Amino acid sequence: MSGLTRRRALGAAAALTSAAAVTAAVVTPASAAGRGHGHDTSTGPAGGHDHGAPAPFDEVYRGRRIQGRPVAAGEHHGGHHGAGYAVFVDGAELHVMRNADGSWISVVSHYDPVPTPRAAARAAVDELQGARLLPFPAN
Repeated sequence: MSGLTRRRALGAAAALTSAAAVTAAVVTPASAAGRGHGHDTSTGPAGGHDHGAPAPFDEVYRGRRIQGRPVAAGEHHGGHHGAGYAVFVDGAELHVMRNADGSWISVVSHYDPVPTPRAAARAAVDELQGARLLPFPAN
């Protein structure tokens, strides 16, 4: 009996298809970053050429002051899941987390990933609809 069976051939084809799909999913976001596909390219001092933490921001969005800044690993703000970045809405900390694919989520808009912490702060302001951001107890 031959070593190659229909079951093994189908299994190998499925494995190759899965590997190709995963590779395409990993390569696509990295190659699309910063090319005008809805991504905020202001992630560094040279307009997106700094591959470290996003650039700090301080602005008024829809009447709310939103701020974001890198923080040291030892600081309280942003040191848990925020990849060394703290975001504030009217002075209250908005807990943010960076996902493995580079997108960001917040405690307010947890199921809607966005490309930057600034976009996470803006999405939180939109979701709050004028309500005050309450402190989120960290464990």
